[in-house]
Amino acid sequence: MAQTSPPPIPSVPPIPSPISIRTLCDQNPNHDQFQPNHHLNFMVILAAILCAFVCALGINSMLHCVFQCISRAVIEPVQWVASRRLNSGLKKKEMVALPTSTYADSGTTSPSSSSSGCAICLADFSDGDKLRVLPKCNHRFHVACIDKWLLCHSSCPTCRHRLKSSDCMPSLSEIVTT
Repeated sequence: MAQTSPPPIPSVPPIPSPISIRTLCDQNPNHDQFQPNHHLNFMVILAAILCAFVCALGINSMLHCVFQCISRAVIEPVQWVASRRLNSGLKKKEMVALPTSTYADSGTTSPSSSSSGCAICLADFSDGDKLRVLPKCNHRFHVACIDKWLLCHSSCPTCRHRLKSSDCMPSLSEIVTT
């Protein structure tokens, strides 16, 4: 038998110095495209997931609002319309029929109204101011302030007492007694 010699051991190439690696990278312009940038891929995926989450929350909120409005329109239309009409404001003729007075600081305030200022504009009443007194609750306001309010609301801004059409026109007994 013939003796065979052991296979030759491949020689290990010398480890290149950092300068030679840099030189190789500079010589190959496509060096960066062959190395995947895992950090960038992770950021893009994370941004896409975050964007999808925000979109899903927006769609969820929109659908919740739509379903709530639809159920309100189907279930409560009569009550909603009735409540809007109750506090929709007075007619100009009804508003003008409310009693007015001129403010005069006599040092004594009436027991029904302990404040000496308009609750709408928050200004104190001064001598000669035209005031409108609301029936039943007897709250007083500047005529210009309360008229703007009563065109949109049919309640007292202080106590929320509703003013109805029958309350706006004082009866003959109220006129005689005051």
